[in-house]
Amino acid sequence: MGKKKIAVMTSGGDAPGMNACIRAVVRTTLHEGHSIFGIYGGYTGLINGELMPLNRHSVSNIIQKGGTFLKTSRCETFRHKSGRRRAADKINEWAIEGLIVIGGDGSFRGAHALFKEHNIPVIGVPATIDNDIFGTDLTIGYDTAVTTALHSIDKIRDTAASHNRLFIVEVMGRNAGFIALEVGICGGAEEILVPETKSDLKKLGDEIKTWSKAGKKSSLIVVAEGDDLGNANTIADKVKEAYNIESHVCVLGHTQRGGSPTATDRVLASRLGFHAVHEFLKGKEDIMVGWKSNQLNTIPLPQAWEKKKPLDKDLMNLYSVLSS
Repeated sequence: MGKKKIAVMTSGGDAPGMNACIRAVVRTTLHEGHSIFGIYGGYTGLINGELMPLNRHSVSNIIQKGGTFLKTSRCETFRHKSGRRRAADKINEWAIEGLIVIGGDGSFRGAHALFKEHNIPVIGVPATIDNDIFGTDLTIGYDTAVTTALHSIDKIRDTAASHNRLFIVEVMGRNAGFIALEVGICGGAEEILVPETKSDLKKLGDEIKTWSKAGKKSSLIVVAEGDDLGNANTIADKVKEAYNIESHVCVLGHTQRGGSPTATDRVLASRLGFHAVHEFLKGKEDIMVGWKSNQLNTIPLPQAWEKKKPLDKDLMNLYSVLSS
């Protein structure tokens, strides 16, 4: 096998652990005797030709840092065939033979389009705090986001108990309730509202009244931002209007995206970066590398967004029992 040129990029929303994954991609590629380039600024940077050679020192002292030192973006130009043609031209101009894309389903769709339209070999690495990518038990950034949200909820619990208040806490998850479910269980929430199940305003109001009659002086509702009843502020307004029940709202927002990655995210990111390089060197293309049942799992890249990743039924059952 001759010396190959591989490029790595991050795309879409940032996630803690992206830097750890970049580091693993870079050092694995160099260990195997090949060249590695970083694309600065996601697909926008690729179109603009912002590529730079990386070495071991380029990724020193970044494993513990949140975000991505390569930066990221959401690129409208790349959504069009003309934009993808410009991106492919840059890859060919630099004689890049493989592209490793660290990101979520939108990033993977773009990578797949590069493969289909221009025969660019691509490997996807799942990095999104929502954990909504099929084919992997965990995505890079999810564990850190849950841990960050839980720290906040523990503090909110203290305030709720001290002032006898009902708190509605909104966590990220526009289309998936993984963060809400896990944080809600760990934080002892009385109710968890997620996009995967239909929420009932009457049932919620009746439950709040039941908690009060049972002597509960403080309560906590965790809601994913994409719940069908609406976001936390909307739900608070509906509960107030329908049942005259006051609540306090806390939206955790982008705090969940930042911060130093947990040990779980650092190990996962390092594993997936390592395996992404090796799968490319084996001749694989248009696939995603994931981690499932404590071992490497690869799937065709389109399955990452075409197949729906379900919530853990066991956790759903556990929540229904423990919150009653």
